[in-house]
Amino acid sequence: MPTDLAIHVASSPLVDTHNELKKEPDWVERGPDILGELFDFVGADLHVSRAVRDGLKQFRDRSNPDIAGRFRAIQGAWDLVRHTGYGEGASLIASEFYGMDEITPESLAAAQEKRIEYRAPGARYDLLRNRANLDHIQTDDKRWACLPDASGPEFFLYDISWSTFCNGQVDPAAINSETGVTVRDLATLEAAMEAIFAKYGGFAIAVKSTHIFKRTFRWEQRTQGDVRKALDQVLSKKRDVPEEVRLCLGDWCWEKGIHLATRYGLPFKMHTGTFAGTGSMSVDRINAGNLCPLLLHFQDARFVLMHIAYPYSDELIALTKHFHNVWADMCWAWSLNPFHSTDFVRRFIHGAPISKLFLFGGDSYWPTMTAANAIQARRGFTRALDAEVAEGLLTEKQAIFIADRLMMKNQYDCFDVEGTRQAIKEGMKKQSRDNE
Repeated sequence: MPTDLAIHVASSPLVDTHNELKKEPDWVERGPDILGELFDFVGADLHVSRAVRDGLKQFRDRSNPDIAGRFRAIQGAWDLVRHTGYGEGASLIASEFYGMDEITPESLAAAQEKRIEYRAPGARYDLLRNRANLDHIQTDDKRWACLPDASGPEFFLYDISWSTFCNGQVDPAAINSETGVTVRDLATLEAAMEAIFAKYGGFAIAVKSTHIFKRTFRWEQRTQGDVRKALDQVLSKKRDVPEEVRLCLGDWCWEKGIHLATRYGLPFKMHTGTFAGTGSMSVDRINAGNLCPLLLHFQDARFVLMHIAYPYSDELIALTKHFHNVWADMCWAWSLNPFHSTDFVRRFIHGAPISKLFLFGGDSYWPTMTAANAIQARRGFTRALDAEVAEGLLTEKQAIFIADRLMMKNQYDCFDVEGTRQAIKEGMKKQSRDNE
């Protein structure tokens, strides 16, 4: 029989602090087939298992309508990866949303037809808001624009992406199209950045960067002269830009983004830890400890360090304990390794203030995967708190208090959720008046 604690965690609203959800038309009109829906992340585990070298190509061929046959091409390898976090997520989609007791070629073929009911307009919102009981979702769709999402304006909130700038990449045509500013020098580049925030800062819930995929986290304050030369070289496009030039410009742009985020009251999110996919990770640069010079310099800013810096999670706990302006985010962590994440929650409770941790972010393209990942997180979190209570380290009342903090209250303390919602509401009213 479930305990009061388990019932509380299962039934309480949960904030999704990071996702990469595709918009409504992408899901309704261009969404994946059932194999793409269930096995989005699992493909990486299948690949590194080395069990299906040729079968993966057949499995991923969406032009082939034979769902059962495509799954049979990787069925043996599925048995090797089904117990990973990714595999657990796929199994949860199958059982919770398609009624499969077991993923088989036949059950997948039947689900291919059933999935149509989830593709109706509005079904995406209903699945996430009502069935998954998410309070709201914060999405990084890799854009500067944070326009109201008509499919759920107060539910689907967006980050301003700052990745390209942090990478030292400047696209004058794209910037001009977005802001009307022609980038010729540092002054106009800074004016363009200001224009992006003036246009979207009120509608944004945060600023987000994934630049760790392309550069080091180590930040240096740069001189105007060096940055000016770096920008000239980037804009010239006469030859490949050396890494040191890109880093110089990127550090300056990163600094400007942090200042703007702070001015607009927005936390600055960063991907830390392991990469998605396979064969591209450099482990010497994924640990969040590389950020220390940045955290020391910008102590008025708020930083959200994502994915528990897996596998360098203890280092992240130390950062949240030491820096008042750093939060740890468990987005994607439950999918990466649910047992590591359960253990991480327990170590965090006893290692840093519980106000500094966010429990969940779905970090997926599709709503069924996000909903399944929310179930995964609730169950793992319950295991962690149950163990704390069973060992006498927490009372059930204390565990419920912690659950409320990690599931929603900490997020509302860090992000201006209501202010963002109000700005979106006012912006939509203004647009409606302008269109009359």
